[in-house]
Order: sequence, then structure tokens, then C-alpha cells
Amino acid sequence: MSQISQATENYVLDNQDTKVKAISDSFLVKMLWRFLKPYSWQLLGVFALLITVSSLQLVLPYLVKIAVDGPITEGNLQGIMPIGAAYLGAVAAFFVLRFVYLYWLATIGQSALLTIRQELFEHIIKQDMRYFNVTPVGKIVSRMSNDIEAMTELLSTSIVLVAANMVTLAGIIMVMLWMNWRLALISLAVIPIMIVTSLFFRNKIRPIAMRVHQISAAYQAFLNEQFSGMLVVQLFNRQDKTREDFSIINKDYFESHMGLRDTHTYYASILQLMTTFGLALVLWGGGYGVLTAWAGVTIGVLIAFIEYVRQSFDPITQLAEQFGQIQTALSAGERIARMLAVEPMVKESDNPKRFNQSKQYVHFNDVTFGYDPANPVLKNISLKIEHGQKVAIVGATGAGKTTLVKLLARYYDVDDGSIEISGIDLRDLSLADLRRLVAVVPQDPYCFNGTIGDNLRLFNQTISEEQMKAASEFACAQPFIDKLPDGFNYELLPGGANLSQGQRQLLALARALIHGPESILVLDEATSSIDTETEALIQQGMAQVLEGRTSLIIAHRLSTVRDADRIIVVKQGAIIEDGTHDDLLEVGGLYAQLYYRQFADPDASIDDLLKQGDAGNKKNNRHKAG
Repeated sequence: MSQISQATENYVLDNQDTKVKAISDSFLVKMLWRFLKPYSWQLLGVFALLITVSSLQLVLPYLVKIAVDGPITEGNLQGIMPIGAAYLGAVAAFFVLRFVYLYWLATIGQSALLTIRQELFEHIIKQDMRYFNVTPVGKIVSRMSNDIEAMTELLSTSIVLVAANMVTLAGIIMVMLWMNWRLALISLAVIPIMIVTSLFFRNKIRPIAMRVHQISAAYQAFLNEQFSGMLVVQLFNRQDKTREDFSIINKDYFESHMGLRDTHTYYASILQLMTTFGLALVLWGGGYGVLTAWAGVTIGVLIAFIEYVRQSFDPITQLAEQFGQIQTALSAGERIARMLAVEPMVKESDNPKRFNQSKQYVHFNDVTFGYDPANPVLKNISLKIEHGQKVAIVGATGAGKTTLVKLLARYYDVDDGSIEISGIDLRDLSLADLRRLVAVVPQDPYCFNGTIGDNLRLFNQTISEEQMKAASEFACAQPFIDKLPDGFNYELLPGGANLSQGQRQLLALARALIHGPESILVLDEATSSIDTETEALIQQGMAQVLEGRTSLIIAHRLSTVRDADRIIVVKQGAIIEDGTHDDLLEVGGLYAQLYYRQFADPDASIDDLLKQGDAGNKKNNRHKAG
């Protein structure tokens, strides 16, 4: 469970990164190199251009030095012309080659980011349902948007400037030492101070940048939750509370960015001060050297040194401007690295078995499972469902009915025991084969943006309209589809908001029939939100579909299970009754009690019938006490 924000209790802040060993910058560099490695030859070409551009930049002050100490001092106008032409040529070549390597490197960076986005998305969608149950959607969206965007700045902009500036700085230092080592040492005296300052602020900026990303993820998660639950917010008049909560997270979001800005501003200001002080040292040292006739120190050398010092400070100043961006990008890279390190608990078998049997039977063999292993939801469940058998699962909310379905579809792995289909352990089947073998119609089906047809065929254009129509007729969805303006081409709003809950469930039934015509069919309370008239139509249509087909029906009302081949009654994670409708009535257990109570209230759900029984028991106990 996510920790509560250190600043407020009004929203959830993902802070789990603090519990894990920190990821080093070297690890992040290796991770980035993995994505850049396919472009290694292009990077070598960029580096060669970078060296050339830096060399041209170093030539310019030296040409000024030659002009000042030569033709200008001698008053030779003709001598200035070739030097000026060389200067203009060097400037033109500098800008052309600089454009080429910047464009080339940015292209490489964007190509690497394309791979990162693709790998991250594929890594996320292969996670099991346990991951999606505990990970806020806003956090996942933040990784795919904000964090990737921060990496974009690093690979497309920051890394270009840093590489260019480091090469330029190294070249300037070498040229200055070659021209006059004494003046070079004076000019570069402030650089160690600037380096120490940069290291100090690096340690200050990194955690602040991490905090910014954490709050950004919490911000997106908050918005996603509030907008998704806007109906509840408005129905229960929670607008003021939601407004108050948003005000707090919005303020935290603002303050985190202001903290990052302040730290970066202090850093840039100190570097600017050091730059000014460094130029003052050059003027003092160089002026003193010219006046006292230091060996090799001329007016031209002094002018060249002033330009070289200015150029040497430019890379450091630009580094300061990029430093906050780099640290933000590295913290984003750390969060991406952590997400890439998450492995699904439901893993593919290294050597999956092929399923080629025509008959499908299911065997739950002494299964124990809990979402929290310390609190099992299912306890030592043993159940065998024969091929072609229609089995209904009955029980109160929280008894473990839906959990059985999730384990059969392998959304989770059992803690103990095993589940087999036709003698093959689910863990020995490939997930693709298992999804074809088990078709689940969930209690709350989801509709994608697109048409009715898109949602039935799941954007698989090889599925014909005839197939969709046949499945829709079986599921009794065709009558309402025919009433829509464009039939199968009717456009759905996000989440299928322009359909009723019952219509969405009818679509889900038809979709399961299309994509799993021979599969084990699981109906997870699929008729819970459908009126009794529609439910009767569905039962009529499904009777033909379920004939001779292995199926599980999680029952919401007893009227849906009477014709099942077997009825399983589950209570507190254990099977307490198992038999046909007539067998269980004869036993006179919980199922029989629920069945007879239903005569008084035919439309009552199983939970309602259980509550009626509890109320009756309490009343009888009071009479006995009296």
C-alpha cells in the first residue's frame, strides 16, 4: 500500500522508492547505453563532428591573437585580409557542422526514446493483475508521459550540450596551457571551485527532482480517481472536499517546483559570480604580464586568453542551466529503471506444454490462495468440473466466488495446490493458450473507444459481420444493436458511457463467444446488472451456447442457476455444499434455505436472501430469550 504524503494526508503519494536501494548514476548510464548501443556507429560519426566543431571554435581566438600581434600591430592592412577570410570560413564551417551533429544526435536520441517507450509499454502490459490492483493508474501514466518527457530532454538536448561543452572545455584548457602555462593557471584558478560547487548542488537537486516526480505521479493519480468517480463525488456532494484535497496537492505541486527552481537559481548565480571573478583574474594577471613583459605574454595573447576564458566558462554556465534538467531526467530514469525491474508474479513457463485435447475438464486440487498470503480467501478447495458440465457457484459477497474465476484465468497464481485443465497445470501452459482456453465475461465489462463492431471484434478486422451478428443473437444483444442508429458502426463514448450497464454486459457476452467459441466459458455475475426480463432472454440464448460446453457461472440470483448440472455453495472460502438443484434441496442446507426464501422475493439477490436469513435468526433468538 502506498504511503501517505509527508506533507498531507489528503492524497496518496507513492513513496515506495525510498524503501529500495538507490540506483546509481552508473547503472542509469548503462541502461541508457543499452538503448543507444544500436546507434553506436552513428554516435562515433557525431563524436567526430563534435571534435571538428570544437577544434574550429578553438581556432577563432587564436586567429585573433595572430591578427593583433601581427598585421594590426604592424599596421599591415593586406596581412589582415587572409586572416579575416580564414576567420569567416571557420565561423561558417562551425555553424554548418554544428547544425549537422546537433540534428544527427537529436535524431539518435529520439530513436532511443522510441525504443524506451515501446519496451516500457510492453513491460507494463505483461504484468499480472496483482500489479494493476496495487499500482495507481496515474503512476503508470506518469511513467509513460512525464518521466519519458524528462528523458526526452536528456537524450535530445541536455546530453548534446554536455558532450559538446566537455569536449570544448578540455580543448580550451590544452590550448591555453600550450600558449602560456602561467597565465593559464591564473585563468583556470576558479574552475576547481566551480566543480566543487557543481558536485554540492548535484546532491541537493537530485532528491528535490525525485520529489517533484513523486508529487506529479500522485497528482495524476488523484485527477484520474476523482474524474473517474465524478458521479459519486456529485451524488454525495463531495465537491467541497474534493476541491480542498486538490488545493492541497496543487500547492504541494507548486512548492516542489519552486524548490527545484530556487536551488537551480542559487547554483546558476554562484557560477555566474565565479565566471566574473575568473575574468577579473585574467585581466589582472594578463595585464600585469604585458606590463612586466612576461615571456610570451603579448596584447594578442591577452585578448585570446580573455576569449578562451569566456569560452571555458560558457560550458560550465550552460552545464548549470542544464543541471536541473539532467538531475530531473536522471531521477525520471531511476523511476523508469525501477518499473522495468518489476517482474510479474505470474510468469510464463520456460517450456510451455501444447494443449491439443478436444475435451476440457477443470480440476482444482487442494487450492489455497489469499491476496494477502497471511489471510487466505480460499482454503483447501478441491473441485473437479467434467467436460461439458455447467457448474454454478453460489455464495455471499466475499465468499471467494470471483477469486475462483481469477485463479482459473490465472490472473493470480495459487499459494498452494494446483489448478489443471485436462490434466495440464495452468502454470505449464502459455498465457496465450490459456486465454484461448478460458473466456471470462466480467461483472463490470469495459468498452474501448470505437464502434460496437470494434468492441466485438477487438479491432481484429478478420472477424466478419456475420460472426458478430451470430454471437450477438446468441447473447441476445442483437435486438438493442439493431435499434442503434448505425448498428455495428455505432460510435461508443469513452468506457461505453452511451450504453447501459446491461447493454455493455450483453456486448461482453457476445465478445466472449466470438473470441472463445470452443473455450471454457466463465460468467462472473454477468447478469447482475440486467433486469429480470433481459436476464430471461439471456438464459434462453445461452442455453444453446452452453450445451455440451464446460462452463462456470458465478450466480447473482438463484434463478440463473437452477438448470446448472452442479451447484457449488461457497462460504468463507470453503465449499460447504455440492450437488444438483434437487440434491441440495433434499439436503436442506444453506442452498435450500435461500431457495425457499426466494419465493417471498423472486428478484432478491443471494446477498439479500442471506440478510433476510440473518434477520430471521436474530428475531427467533429474541423470542427464545423472552
